[in-house]
Amino acid sequence: RFICSYFVCTCFQAKFQSSAAAAPYRTMPTSTTTSAPNTPSLHWQAGRFRLNLQQPQIMGIVNVTPDSFSDGGQHADTRSALLHAEALLHQGANILDIGGESTRPGSPAVPLDEELRRVLPVVQQAVAFRVPISVDTYKPEVMQAVLDAGADIINDIHALRWRSGEQGLDGEQVVALHPSCGVCLMHMHRDPQTMQMQPMQGSPDEAVQTVVGFLQQRAEVLRALGVAKERIALDAGVGFGFGKTVPQSLALLAQQSALLQGGYVVLAALSRKSTLGAVLEALPPGVTDVAHQSALLPHPRSLCSVAAALLAVERGAHIVRVHDVAATRQALALWQAVQACDVRVVSSLQG
Repeated sequence: RFICSYFVCTCFQAKFQSSAAAAPYRTMPTSTTTSAPNTPSLHWQAGRFRLNLQQPQIMGIVNVTPDSFSDGGQHADTRSALLHAEALLHQGANILDIGGESTRPGSPAVPLDEELRRVLPVVQQAVAFRVPISVDTYKPEVMQAVLDAGADIINDIHALRWRSGEQGLDGEQVVALHPSCGVCLMHMHRDPQTMQMQPMQGSPDEAVQTVVGFLQQRAEVLRALGVAKERIALDAGVGFGFGKTVPQSLALLAQQSALLQGGYVVLAALSRKSTLGAVLEALPPGVTDVAHQSALLPHPRSLCSVAAALLAVERGAHIVRVHDVAATRQALALWQAVQACDVRVVSSLQG
């Protein structure tokens, strides 16, 4: 009960501070699946699945890498990756996100053949789990291969801007030619090799405007290619690992509702990010030393990550991408119970 007890105060504090941003969940109609042009869709079309977004969805992270910043090497072979995927589903994940290339600061690019070797066998077997399978990749050839293997979602840190040679395949074509796959477009400043040396310029508010404008423009490119709006999700790319300073990253979370204005699905991926570490550094050592001494909270940033996921949902995120699925599920269960209570109170007052 520790997680629920801890987040009681978070839920109520966020409720009063962010009531406007949380409105999409409290006021969404339940009798129809249509929405106004700039109202976030109630569903995300993701390959074999049409996900109901009236309640937040948890995307569990499966890193098939030897060098990811948080859990590199723990699930680097097919068998251990699949076992981890099954464990995340048991803990309450709604979606699995499989990745074969680390984007930690300074990480080198992974050759195409190596990324396919890591990811493709996992995807081929994971599709049997009967949940949406997302693949975290920017390479068009990997996108095509995993979609052919049955994957449902492409999660691209480059927002489908990567090209395989001047005349080669590009991610826009791969997604547009697929009849139903979901796609998540993320904002990233520069690339993992250089983004920390030259992070985004401008104030936190200017960074929010830049990110929102970029993502809406990329989404409109896909719309022009025939990709339905309900297939598209947006991710602000919070974190120093994606070229944002700590103040810029915190502003992107605080003002996340700006991403909802275009009517797209919003995905928040803050789990264990360096921004959270920067916040924790200001605390006395004893606080952070004891915060992860359990299987439920295995990482020094686990508890802060769960709080970040809850804050993101309060600010309108439809999907949270996390490492700590069980703890996140517990916190969101409490949030959902409070939301249900809100609905009953409002209904009684209106009646």
